[in-house]
Amino acid sequence: MIIGLTGGIASGKTTVANLFIELGIDIVDADIVAREVVEPGTPALQQISDHFGPTVLDERGALNRATLREIIFCDQHSKAWLNGLLHPLIRDTIIEQLKATTSPYSILVAPLLLENKMQSLVSRVLVVDAQESSQVARTIKRDNSSESQTRAIMSSQFSRIHRLKLADDVIKNNGMINNLTNDVKKLHDGYLACIEDGA
Repeated sequence: MIIGLTGGIASGKTTVANLFIELGIDIVDADIVAREVVEPGTPALQQISDHFGPTVLDERGALNRATLREIIFCDQHSKAWLNGLLHPLIRDTIIEQLKATTSPYSILVAPLLLENKMQSLVSRVLVVDAQESSQVARTIKRDNSSESQTRAIMSSQFSRIHRLKLADDVIKNNGMINNLTNDVKKLHDGYLACIEDGA
């Protein structure tokens, strides 16, 4: 069984994922995979460099994400080309890593699980839900960003209401770690029971 863990920006996905890790559950993180597939020496990074030119690489030969972001922000064709290269690669790598997990069930952490239509990779969708005001405050503090930048990111994701409609399970993150720990443990026990019932 694979659980898809998602939620809006600064909703607490990492905290929840870490609580599952403490319970012995294997995690595959889509953001980490997205970085791995463009590490120096990878075919994907070579293709990106060939397509956009050497300015997208920093002095160490790693991807200069800020420069690439500027290019694709202004050019829909470039963005489509990049997505066409990376999305299938990221998806295939995620599938490989999920197959390699050994815990009773595994978790795919993907901020854009629903937006990128990755539900087909998982058995259940678990949404970490937080008040929008909390998300804004946490993001500004964490990323040193402005409120307008934060709200722009939030508007590019599914709305909180739409995300909750697509959820099989929901964890409410009100900022109390004890509540989160208890909720994760309950879900963990429920997932294990589902596996036993299906065995």
